[in-house]
Amino acid sequence: MGIVLLRYGEVALKGRNRHILLRRLRRNIRACLDAHAIEGAVRSVGQRIYVHTDAPEAAVEPLSRIFGIVSLSPAVAIPLDLAAITAEALRQAEESGLGPEGSFRIQARRANKAFPLNSTELNRHVGAAVAQRSGAAVDLSPRADVSIGIEIADEAALVYHRVIPAPGGLPLGIEGRVVALISGGIDSPVAAWLMMKRGCTIIPLHLSQSAIETDKALDNIEQLRRYSYGWEIRPTILSHAEVIEPAIHELQRMHEERWSCLLCKRAMLRKACEIAALFRAHAVVMGDSLGQVASQTLPNMEVISYGMPKPILRPLIGLDKTEIIALARQIGTFDTSTRDSAACPYVPQHPITRASVAELNQIEASLCGAREAL
Repeated sequence: MGIVLLRYGEVALKGRNRHILLRRLRRNIRACLDAHAIEGAVRSVGQRIYVHTDAPEAAVEPLSRIFGIVSLSPAVAIPLDLAAITAEALRQAEESGLGPEGSFRIQARRANKAFPLNSTELNRHVGAAVAQRSGAAVDLSPRADVSIGIEIADEAALVYHRVIPAPGGLPLGIEGRVVALISGGIDSPVAAWLMMKRGCTIIPLHLSQSAIETDKALDNIEQLRRYSYGWEIRPTILSHAEVIEPAIHELQRMHEERWSCLLCKRAMLRKACEIAALFRAHAVVMGDSLGQVASQTLPNMEVISYGMPKPILRPLIGLDKTEIIALARQIGTFDTSTRDSAACPYVPQHPITRASVAELNQIEASLCGAREAL
C-alpha cells in the first residue's frame, strides 16, 4: 500500500483549536477520496497527515485541491535503517533522471529523535551516496533539478522526490456558510473560491439575466465543486428581472437612471440576505474590487452595503484585474468567464460614481411603492 504525505500550514498555528481543524481536515480528505472512488485510510502523524492507499498516483490530483493542505508528496515507506533509506533515495534519484549534468539536494526531517543521525548528518550521508552514484552536483537552493525528501517518523522513513502544491488556507466548513453572488463574469467565482479557502462553505446565488450568462455561472459553479470536498454546493437561481425591475422602472419614471447599478446591487444584496437567513449563512460575498468600475468606488460601496442585515464580504477588494485574472486561471474559471457574454440591459449611460447615503435615502423615499422590491 502506498502513502501520500500531506502537509498543512496555517492549521498548525491554531493552538488549542488545532484538533478541531484537523478533525475537519481529515473529514474533507476522506470525502475527497470517496468522491473519486479511491479507497484509503487517513491518519494524523505528528505535524503530517498520511493517506494510505493502493492508488497514490490517482489520489494526488484531487488531494491537491483540498483547502488546508499546502503541499503533498507520494512517498515510499522504508524501515528505519540507514542503508535502506539510502538505497531508496538512490533509486528515486535514478527514477527522476538525475545525471552528471544535473543538480540535487537532500532535505531530511527527523521527527523521531531516537534515529541515530540528525537531519544534517542524514543529508550529508545520503547526499554523498547520490553524488557518487549520479555524478550530479549538490545545490542546496530551490533551483536544484531534483529534491529528495526524507522524513524520519516513529514507525518508518518516508522518501519522496515530488512536492505538489495545494491551496493552503483553512479546512472547508470550519468557518460556516456564506451566500456567494455568482455572475457569468471573472470576479465573482474567484471571490467565492477565496472565501472557500478561508474555511467557508458557499451557497451560490445567481440572478439570471440570460441563458448565456446563466450557463457560464453554472459552469463556474461546477468548477468550484472540484474544491468543495465535504460540502455539496447547491446553487439558487432567481430571475434578475423579477428582483430588480420594479426599482428600475421607478428610477426611469423619476429620470434617475444613473442610480440603476447601485439600486440593482442593493436589490440583489437584499435577496441574498434573505437566502442567507433561510440557509443559516452568516454573510454575503461579492466580487467587487475597489475602483474597478463605477459601482465599485468606495462611496458607492458604502451606499450599496448600507442597512443590509448581513455582513457584506468583498475578498477581492485590494486586488487589481491582473491579479484576479491570474487567480481565475489558477482555479480554472477564466475560460468559462470569458466566453461570449450578454450585456446587462439596465446599465445607464452615465452611472453615478460618488453617491452618498443621504442621497440614497432621498431616492428610496421617492420610489413610490418600490421599497419592498429593494
